[in-house]
Amino acid sequence: MPHYRPCIERRTAITGRRRLACARACVHNKPMRLIALLMLFWATTFAQTSEEKDAVATAQKLFDGMAAKDAAAIHSVLLPDARFYAVRDDRPPSSIAGDAFAVQVGGMSGTLLERFTKPPQVLIHGRMALVWGEYEFVRDGKFGHCGVDSFTLFHTAEGWKVAAISYTSETTGCPGH
Repeated sequence: MPHYRPCIERRTAITGRRRLACARACVHNKPMRLIALLMLFWATTFAQTSEEKDAVATAQKLFDGMAAKDAAAIHSVLLPDARFYAVRDDRPPSSIAGDAFAVQVGGMSGTLLERFTKPPQVLIHGRMALVWGEYEFVRDGKFGHCGVDSFTLFHTAEGWKVAAISYTSETTGCPGH
């Protein structure tokens, strides 16, 4: 298959004669090809469907409820029997009921901030979703810990709801700290 080369008529600067100047299409330019491939990779890697965005928004609503220390807001994104599982250092994993977590956070003093440090990965199959991402936790403006949050969500008549959150809590090896 021949390559497409757009040609235009130009006059040479020295003689003033007319000639055809053929420019290479950008697909034949190696740097442009590399940039195009990187843009395509980035777009397909980080592009999210509306369902994926809604799943991430549910995780964000939980973070927002924590920041506001609003037990009702936290509870609003949880299934009735939701559980939180934590893995800290060398200690055995621990768990707490979602309702108890909401009450615990609602009673905390000071400021709380939990946020994803990179766009989370989202997997969806039917009415089940997994939102997995690295996070950091800041309390009273000071770094507390980092780790990975893994949200298991189910789609209900009210939208995505948290069934379980599993997370690590690490104080070393945290990017930027």
